[in-house]
Amino acid sequence: MTRTFRHAPARRLAAALTLLAAAAGPPPADGQGPPPDERQLPLAMHSEMSDRPTVTVGRAGADLNGADNRVLQAAVDYVAGLGGGTVEIGEGEFLMRDSLHLRSNVTVRGTKGKTVLRKADGAVSLLAIDGDFGEQQITLEDPSGFEVGAGVAVWDDNAGGFHTTVGRITGRRGDTFSFDAPLMADCMVANHAKAATVFPVVSGTNVQGARVEGLVIEGNRQGNVALNGCRGAGIYLYRGFGTVIRDCVVRNYHGDGISFQQSNDVTVLDCVSEGNADLGLHPGSGSQRPVVKNCLARGNGTDGLFLCWRVRHGVFEGNRLEENGRFGISIGHKDSDNLLADNDVLRNGSNGVFFRNEAEGMSPHRNRLTGNRIVDNGREPGTAGIRVRGEPSGLVFEGNVIRDTRDGGSRTQTVGILVEESVGPVTVGANAIEAATAVEDRRPASNDR
Repeated sequence: MTRTFRHAPARRLAAALTLLAAAAGPPPADGQGPPPDERQLPLAMHSEMSDRPTVTVGRAGADLNGADNRVLQAAVDYVAGLGGGTVEIGEGEFLMRDSLHLRSNVTVRGTKGKTVLRKADGAVSLLAIDGDFGEQQITLEDPSGFEVGAGVAVWDDNAGGFHTTVGRITGRRGDTFSFDAPLMADCMVANHAKAATVFPVVSGTNVQGARVEGLVIEGNRQGNVALNGCRGAGIYLYRGFGTVIRDCVVRNYHGDGISFQQSNDVTVLDCVSEGNADLGLHPGSGSQRPVVKNCLARGNGTDGLFLCWRVRHGVFEGNRLEENGRFGISIGHKDSDNLLADNDVLRNGSNGVFFRNEAEGMSPHRNRLTGNRIVDNGREPGTAGIRVRGEPSGLVFEGNVIRDTRDGGSRTQTVGILVEESVGPVTVGANAIEAATAVEDRRPASNDR
């Protein structure tokens, strides 16, 4: 008699699985296997680690000891080579002959108020022969003060802004120096081409997720020539995406205090920018979604807060912008959809808040100013607390306090809000305005208000 076992294959499979399980041993106890919420990082084949490298730097008694930019850079580069971590800098002054170059995912943390990065005195020389676009060497009339490893900037009368080149000297042959960045323009002897050992004291270029905390930047303005804010500042970012700058002081730099260009999602918190030759805080060149909170910009040569080109969807809140040489806040080219709230704009040289003169397509549309205190601005009578030029639309002004508290003839902020002829529809809500003219609207009646 023949018997048919229809389920034999299934029984054999179950037996095989039992044997495999026995060979593998018991299931892992709690905590030995990966937890269900563990995920690999977006750009690495491992999950987030709780312990990351930390290196201390100091003038003595640290993991790395020294007193200038080289020891700081060595620590940052070492930690960056391990994928990121923290560099902790102790108390004292560090002499900067080149930038401290930030690296991705590295936090640089000073001892708040006690870690000082001081810009070294700068050397300046005219070029002896033309520097050509893309070239990586220059020949100087006077090479004294130019050393291998130093930071350097090169420009001429026609090569300002982003056409200025900033790099590091990598070698020397007589009066000719090589550097690590191609010239961004033709720098012509006929146009007074020059080089100088000027650079940002802290610089982040093409980085992601860097952090700077607790540093004092001493710019040594009197010992240096100016470097423009497109290419430098006490703290400067170019494509420094997601960088956080916190609890830092920048003072006395021959240029801007803090500048970030083409850098999205930058956060600047609890910082001081004071006594710098140009702008206090300078987000620009398409930097989207910046957050600048609880900062002080005081006594800078031009504007306290300067929104440059294409600054959009930003939040500027709880800042104090006082005693700057020109405007407290300046807003212009395509700087749209920003919130400026709860700021103190005090005793600046001209208008408290100034919207620059731009055609409609380039105007700063849909900005909201709410809950600000705009007080005692201007050197000349007729200064406005808020002055709107150009052709912006959708601006909202509400809940602001605009007034001049000075006595009699010393009052210069005599207009609350000045709206000029070409401005589009704006909303002037409930504001507390104390001025000879609360709102001066120069638009023709035909304009849509």
